[in-house]
Amino acid sequence: MHKFLRAVGFSELTSRKELQKIITDSIQEATVRTYTTNEEGEIMAEFRRDFANGIGIVVRGEFDEEDRFIYEYYYPYLIGTGISSTEDITVERLAAQDAYVGACDEVRVGVSLVFYLQNMIPYLKHHNENDFPVKGTTLTLSALSNNGTIMMPIAKSRKQTIKSKKKLQARNQLISAARKGDEAAIESLTLDDMDTYTAISNRIYKEDVFTMVDNYFMPYGMECDQYSVLAEITECHMVKNTITGDDVWIMTLSCNELAFDVCINQKDLMGAPETGRRFKGNIWMQGFINYPDDNES
Repeated sequence: MHKFLRAVGFSELTSRKELQKIITDSIQEATVRTYTTNEEGEIMAEFRRDFANGIGIVVRGEFDEEDRFIYEYYYPYLIGTGISSTEDITVERLAAQDAYVGACDEVRVGVSLVFYLQNMIPYLKHHNENDFPVKGTTLTLSALSNNGTIMMPIAKSRKQTIKSKKKLQARNQLISAARKGDEAAIESLTLDDMDTYTAISNRIYKEDVFTMVDNYFMPYGMECDQYSVLAEITECHMVKNTITGDDVWIMTLSCNELAFDVCINQKDLMGAPETGRRFKGNIWMQGFINYPDDNES
């Protein structure tokens, strides 16, 4: 059973029989159906069913010679909003199953951002037609979480907020230059990191770490598309799973100006989310590549 099913409202799902019924219903009553053929000429299919606005389950598989659908795997999803990144994206197939992960070098979080690809079928269509590289693509990120905590924001004056944004923009420019081999930028970043380490070392004895660290984004665990994050909530609302009745929070987060959506079952969230507060938790990152000629929403 998928680890993040509870994030989209299936917290009480325990038996394989219940799961099979949900998978069957998702195929028969799909909100969105997409199809394509792979390199072997087999028909690939994806059935997506919403159980609330923006959350649900995707079932993937293929049709055999007798037009019977053969189910291969499923996963829960959250459809993100807005544009998270315009960086170049690399996509690769997973070894264990016919699923794909994407990666992009996002300077705002300082790591190579890896995500589970949601819209596999449009990607395969472009791949089969040898359309790559596709110009003008953007990326919409979303994430599922099974544990999270709401934290209060760090108190800042308007002047401090403006200064912090300017400093972040300057640092992002230095990181971009350093990746191109600029030695002066590399040296400046090294000195800046040393100053930050010294400042935190001096303050950590008297202050809590979360009064000094405004946000963070770092890999979590052994899987490359899972992260531990601390980010500001810019928008939030609650939806209800129409099958189970579970309440699910959907929050738009901003981490170093990287925006993405995350959903979490209310049972797994400690605290009350509000705009301006911070979310701290572990997430499974998903991504939707927006192709210029793709009308799928």
